[in-house]
Amino acid sequence: MATAAQSNKAFFQQLKKYYTFYTGGFIAFVVLVGILEMMGVPNKILGYMFLFATILLYAGIGFMSKTAEVSEYYVAGRRVPALFNGMATGADWMSAASFIGMAGTLYLTGYDGLAFVMGWTGGYCLVALFLAPYLRKFGQFTIPDFLGARYGGNIPRLIGVFAAILCSFTYVIAQIYGVGIITSRFTGLEFGIGVFVGLAGILVCSFLGGMKAVTWTQVAQYIILIVAYMIPVVWLSVKHTGVPIPQISAYTSALPKITALEKEFNNKETPKGAAEESVRAIYREKAAAADAKLKALEAGGAAYLGEEKAKLEAKVAELKAAEPVDAKAVEAAEKAVKDFPADPAKAKEAWTKDKGIGAKAAPVKAHAEAFAASGKTPEEIEKNRAKAKKNFLALILCLMVGTAALPHILMRFYTTPSVKEARQSVFWSLFFIFLLYFTAPALAILAKYEVYNHLVGSSFAQLPAWVSNWAAVDKTLMAISDINKDGIVQLAEITIGGDLIVLATPEIAGLPYVISGLVAAGGLAAALSTADGLLLTIANALSHDVYYKMIDPNAPTVRRLAVSKGLLLVVAIIAAYVTSMKPGNILFLVGAAFSLAAAAFFPALVCGVFWKRANRLGAILGMVLGLGVTMYYMVQTYPFFGIKAPLWWDIDPISSGIFGIPLGFIGVIVGSLISPAPSKEVQDLVDHVRYPNLEGDIDTKGA
Repeated sequence: MATAAQSNKAFFQQLKKYYTFYTGGFIAFVVLVGILEMMGVPNKILGYMFLFATILLYAGIGFMSKTAEVSEYYVAGRRVPALFNGMATGADWMSAASFIGMAGTLYLTGYDGLAFVMGWTGGYCLVALFLAPYLRKFGQFTIPDFLGARYGGNIPRLIGVFAAILCSFTYVIAQIYGVGIITSRFTGLEFGIGVFVGLAGILVCSFLGGMKAVTWTQVAQYIILIVAYMIPVVWLSVKHTGVPIPQISAYTSALPKITALEKEFNNKETPKGAAEESVRAIYREKAAAADAKLKALEAGGAAYLGEEKAKLEAKVAELKAAEPVDAKAVEAAEKAVKDFPADPAKAKEAWTKDKGIGAKAAPVKAHAEAFAASGKTPEEIEKNRAKAKKNFLALILCLMVGTAALPHILMRFYTTPSVKEARQSVFWSLFFIFLLYFTAPALAILAKYEVYNHLVGSSFAQLPAWVSNWAAVDKTLMAISDINKDGIVQLAEITIGGDLIVLATPEIAGLPYVISGLVAAGGLAAALSTADGLLLTIANALSHDVYYKMIDPNAPTVRRLAVSKGLLLVVAIIAAYVTSMKPGNILFLVGAAFSLAAAAFFPALVCGVFWKRANRLGAILGMVLGLGVTMYYMVQTYPFFGIKAPLWWDIDPISSGIFGIPLGFIGVIVGSLISPAPSKEVQDLVDHVRYPNLEGDIDTKGA
């Protein structure tokens, strides 16, 4: 025992030395790129340097960590100290959603976006209290491993495998989407190609060394992503207020100015408010016209379409016959004929989209107002406010419980040397995550102040370069059109996607391009680190829990690892293909994964640890009911699936776990009570997992 402790201590000191050198080298690299920028090296070359230098670094760590040992491939040899496991968990956790999507959501939704900060942070308290130390004490490789051993038989294990794959696949799509955005913006590649290029960076880290390579890569990625996140926001803070602490300057200086501007935008008596109202009026007219067309289409069908197209064609002929001929008017009229829907189905789709533009006619949402709501009457406003509160609380619950049940996060606690270090690891994870989450709201405020104060009111003839750069990547991320033809940018004329805010902040603020490249490298590190962990979770569930545990228990080590790597490659390619179809924004995909994990795993895991009476039938019923209802509600109500069923109690599809979690517990309890109690062997396993050893709470089973 003493020899093992001394070995772990020496290993810890060695790691600290390696990563200190690594951090210094990375800072020196950033300084070098900054010098190259000052010397006139083109921005595109600098972007390539950042992206490919960091990917090569991760590939190098992956290559040096290659292994043929099962325990190293699946759980990093259970040698990861608490501090470094906390950093790896932080990187695994702070995905593209946290790095790219968090501040963007706060930018778009203001106060309501804090549900993500509170839910994700609070979830780690549940991890520490209910699961992390107990799963480490269990001492195996995967979450389905625990379900199979605790509840017996292959059915709970199979359901666990299905749920782990579903949650992880949904989550990994969001990460690859983030990789695609970054790669396409900073290399000029088309989004679909950028997705597959980024995929190579994901695979190279996890393919050779499994969890061992992923762990040490994630530690390196955490250092990059936190440096990349903090530098622009601190720089912005100093630029606006002279205070290098953004959490102070954003709330004391920038937020009051934003609130004043919001009031000005909403006041029709002020010049800015009058300009905004002119744009909103046009949106209302367009929405009303689209609504009228939809009603006429419903009544007249194809005949109505033919009449409308004939009117447009007559307009073209009239303009061509006029003297003198207005070439621009003719061109616009011909474009209207060309773009006219070909059939009733396409017309309904196009005009429904035009009708939705009426949402842009709403007043500016107050950033600091809790549960801001709009409506035509006080009663409608209050009803919408109550709906916002309900969804805020439901989302917090789903994110908290989902955090405590996500397989790729729980797997990280199998890698520590002891149960004690698993507990310490949760503390370090929270600390490293806190650094980013405490900063995201401040970044959202400072970025919004930049847009409100500098972009709004500027001339269309002199739009900054970043607008066209991001519009070229994706029109849903950035688009500005002169709706009222006054040549001046109004807030209502700007479309900004939440996934753009963090990546574009250095450009919005006019910072040197080296900072843009640094942020891109940070976003890539966040997406790659989480994607690595997720793909490994999926491949391990299939290779270890299905192939090894159920199909070929006598498979040699070489074959087991070969199967895992082959599955890793297949799953990664499928995920990249699905991502190229753009099935949803980053934050929704991640939120959906949390709801699915919360409903599928949390009841069965918690009851498995704390209730000896929980048995196989209870686990099967709980997981099937919880996951089934959550999936059903999500498919029925999320627009991507095209069903558009009515919401239950106004709950948004991202929070569908709110229905699955209680059903999961009911299923476990009822199923366990109507069937025989587990065997004494299983109950002894619960005692072993629940209660500490006498030797300082150090695990002796799985270490």
